[in-house]
Amino acid sequence: MTPETKTITITLKVWRQKGPGAKGKLETIQVKDISTHMSFLEMLDVVNEDLAKNGKEPIEFDNDCREGICGMCGAVVNGIAHGPKKGMTLCQLHMRKFNDGDTIIVEPWRARAFPVIKDLIVDRSALDKIIQSGGYVSVNVGGSPDGNAIPVPQEIAEKAMDAAACIGCGACVAACPNASAMLFISAKVSQLALLPQGKPEAAKRVLEMLRKMDECDFGNCSNERECEAVCPKEISITHIARLNREYFKAGFFSEFK
Repeated sequence: MTPETKTITITLKVWRQKGPGAKGKLETIQVKDISTHMSFLEMLDVVNEDLAKNGKEPIEFDNDCREGICGMCGAVVNGIAHGPKKGMTLCQLHMRKFNDGDTIIVEPWRARAFPVIKDLIVDRSALDKIIQSGGYVSVNVGGSPDGNAIPVPQEIAEKAMDAAACIGCGACVAACPNASAMLFISAKVSQLALLPQGKPEAAKRVLEMLRKMDECDFGNCSNERECEAVCPKEISITHIARLNREYFKAGFFSEFK
């Protein structure tokens, strides 16, 4: 049965910042007649339409797929990355999760490695730099190998797929008090280190990715577990334990130091 459609009125306090070097502030906007069937981003679309009609500058925010796949829509809602519901991105959050008369505070990711571009949009290219430093495998070009040519135990394959579910949204960084990218890196390291195709470059990968994390001004992990709590794909911090094992192993036995 379709939930009953109703409308709510909210007070939106949204971060407005004209550019990376500009001083930002929270702007209060009264929003009326919002359908509870709307997603959070659809609500922002309605707000932007009203702002444009009144000659005001719309709120800038990132989005693309609106299906919880691309990870672009990240923002902090009432102090929680991606909002109050676990296991979902901001684009999957619906307004029925809020009550009539609520005040909703929306801010961008807060991390030195993620400078604000404008309003809710941040530069997350630091995560791309980490991937470029080692989040890949090298293979010979030519015909595609048979998918069953290298047997992988089901349990290992499932663990690798769980890690590969990471969409690189940066919520873990935004939630961490140290602005650490360890959960992100651990997911990328795990998905490759667990599989035979990732073994040859395992040591170089973990060392280079962690070096790049430090260069990009991310903090380190102190086991606060906020990253795990807000991850829309519910990536476990057990992957960080595997990352640490890979790092120590590489440090002792690898030529890449």
